[in-house]
Amino acid sequence: MDTSESSTEPQSAPVAEDPPRRGWRRWAMDTRPLRIPAYRRLWSSTIVTAVGSQLTAVAVPKQIYDITGSSAWVGAASLAGLLPLIVFALWGGAVADSMDRRKLLLITNSGIAVTSLLFWLQAVTGLESVAALMVLLAMQQAFWGLNAPARNASIARLVPEGQLPAANALGSTVMQTGQVVGPLLAGALIPVIGLPELYLIDALALCVTVWAVYKLPPLPPLAGAATRRAGVREIAEGFRYISMHKVLLLSFLADIIAMVFGMPRALFPQLAAETYGSYGEGLALGLLFAAIPIGAVLGGLFSGTFSRARRHGPMVIGAVVAWGLAITGFGLSGNLWIAAAFLAAAGVADMVSMVFRGAILLSAATDEMRGRMQGVFTVVVAGGPRLADVLHGTAGSAFGPRAAVAGGGLLVVAVMLGLALAVPALRRYRV
Repeated sequence: MDTSESSTEPQSAPVAEDPPRRGWRRWAMDTRPLRIPAYRRLWSSTIVTAVGSQLTAVAVPKQIYDITGSSAWVGAASLAGLLPLIVFALWGGAVADSMDRRKLLLITNSGIAVTSLLFWLQAVTGLESVAALMVLLAMQQAFWGLNAPARNASIARLVPEGQLPAANALGSTVMQTGQVVGPLLAGALIPVIGLPELYLIDALALCVTVWAVYKLPPLPPLAGAATRRAGVREIAEGFRYISMHKVLLLSFLADIIAMVFGMPRALFPQLAAETYGSYGEGLALGLLFAAIPIGAVLGGLFSGTFSRARRHGPMVIGAVVAWGLAITGFGLSGNLWIAAAFLAAAGVADMVSMVFRGAILLSAATDEMRGRMQGVFTVVVAGGPRLADVLHGTAGSAFGPRAAVAGGGLLVVAVMLGLALAVPALRRYRV
């Protein structure tokens, strides 16, 4: 770890190094964290809920559109869930630093499961109320905002520091797989079993998660940590902590740079219609949306190529630059399949960035601050793409979609390299 980022947290007992992996094992995903029963339970529950949550993510906008016939209402519902997510993720980070994280996970996962049951109840009774759907969506996002910081912060208590990149790769791969499989499964199931049952499947999947969390060991604040509340003052302390630790601040900025300047999903419908329409608009749109998560999954499956790297800072910088170059290539591509290949390459770069940014947040922060760091991380991950939608939509209207995409990718490269040169903390950071 960079000596400029000192930590007062007690260090874990030394873990014996595995012998070097040979042949195909050097490329395959590093599964060492799955040898740890507690982490294996947490990760296994994610497999189920990663798909189940996507069923609800498809069902809610589908139901709102069926009721209103308006995409504007679908967009309004998305915004209705954003504010509770931001508020409760920041507060949830402070709560996760002040109480047993296992207990908080039990409460919040149970709350999400109850919300999914309420989604099912309103659908099966034919309520057809957009207001009710938006209230339930706000509740769901509030519980998720409380849940995510505690879940992510717990990983560093379950696996050794040297295995944090591998643990992040395992978790991120499952979540990205859910983003591919979940919507496809929802599209196949709605004509067969109906929309209400998607909510019910998600609720049942969350019961598996609650059981897995129940089997985790207690995760109270570490001995010697100061007893604290979980209020505005504690949230502000988290932001002060970030400002005083450059490597943490830069890890957040790296994600903001990549997502705000380089996430062109708002332009996918226009590109599918105008640039790639000759391939079939439906095929083009589906391929554009699926390409990044597919690339991320492939990056996770072959994460053995990078998850054992110890220069975490340079890996983040390189991944963000690679993301920018891939997005630039996508913007310059007139062929749909080449464009999809560039997006898939961007997905691989995004996976690498996620793995090492997550590892930095867990290793460079003390345990008493990890919840708040993960709360800010949740807000950045949720808010960045939404800001990108506004920026790219405006730039696409002004300069054309392909120029906006390529220009955004080049801006990612220029800003990230400029930041890395100006502030050396990130490029020097290693474990």
